[in-house]
Formats: sequence, structure tokens, C-alpha cells
Amino acid sequence: MAIDQVDVMLLVAGVLERLGIPYCVCGSFVSSLHGEWRSTRDVDLLADIKGKHVKPFTEALQSDFYAEEEAILRAVKARRSFSVIHFETLYKIDIFVSKGTEFEKKQLERRELKNVIPEQEMTAYVASAEDTILAKLAWYRLGNEVSDQQWRDILGVLKMRHGRLDLDYLRHWAAELNVSDLLVDALTDAANGQ
Repeated sequence: MAIDQVDVMLLVAGVLERLGIPYCVCGSFVSSLHGEWRSTRDVDLLADIKGKHVKPFTEALQSDFYAEEEAILRAVKARRSFSVIHFETLYKIDIFVSKGTEFEKKQLERRELKNVIPEQEMTAYVASAEDTILAKLAWYRLGNEVSDQQWRDILGVLKMRHGRLDLDYLRHWAAELNVSDLLVDALTDAANGQ
């Protein structure tokens, strides 16, 4: 059986779970789960990984992944992202080290255990629909509001989850993240079928 991107993500998620490291899958993979499906080149995870976790994490991955312990330790200390690459498939998993912001804490608190391969009952913790929208709005702003793909991802989640989103939560955190104007525009575009 061929190994796909989700299988590779589940290998990394399984290691994080065994080591007791809080994580959630985020980014375009999760916006596809909550919204409209699209392929993505890699999978992103937010993880509250600490220096003490690096050695057991890299040891657990070393037979299947390129995971350089020293580079990962530097990334964890600097609280920036790093990647691990699956040897067989060359699929890349990007791990965003939690900076401990209030929003990241909320994302990890509100994560949901979701079935990511329905026919096989394979689960992983994923960011909630609301947190996915908010994170994408923040990335859209950081990218100078030019990424049509980010905007389509946001609208896809808003449309698919219409009537099931916590709008108060969205508005509160949009204000905290300084993206309230973008949230209003996205809600308007989604309501107008754009």
C-alpha cells in the first residue's frame, strides 16, 4: 500500500502524542477538512515542544525521517518552525513551535480529535474551524493580503461551517489578532457566495 501525506503526518503526530507534546494539525490541510478540499504540498503542525523533548522526538523519528537534532533544538530554543522529511516519500511536515501566545494556547486548548482518514478510522488532533479561520486571516494579513488561495481557504471553511461557527469567539480573537476588518470582509464574501 502506498504511503501518502496523511500517513506521514500521522507518524509524526503519533510520536508527539506518545511523548505527551500538545499539538494540532493546522494550515491548509485542516482548512480542507473543515471547508473545501484542496491538495497541499506539506502539512503544518503547531506543537508545544520544549528543549527536553527534542532528543526523544528525533530518536523516535530517525528510522523514517530526516530530523536533525541540533537544528531542531536551535529552532525550539528560538521558538521558530522546523521541518522533518520522510525518507521514502520526501513528504515534508512543518512544525511550528508554539511561542506561547494566548492565541496559540487557545488553539491547543480547543483542538479537536478528528478522523483524518474516514475509511480507516485514523485520528489526529486538528485546529478547530474557528481557529483555522483566524490563523488563515492572520497569515493572509502577514502576506500583504494578496494570496487568493488563503482567501479561498477562509471562505471555504466559512461556507461549509455556516451556522455552526462560534461567531463571538471569531470576533473576539479577530480583534486580538488585528484582523477584524478581514473577518467582516470574509463573512460578507461567504454570505454572497464568492
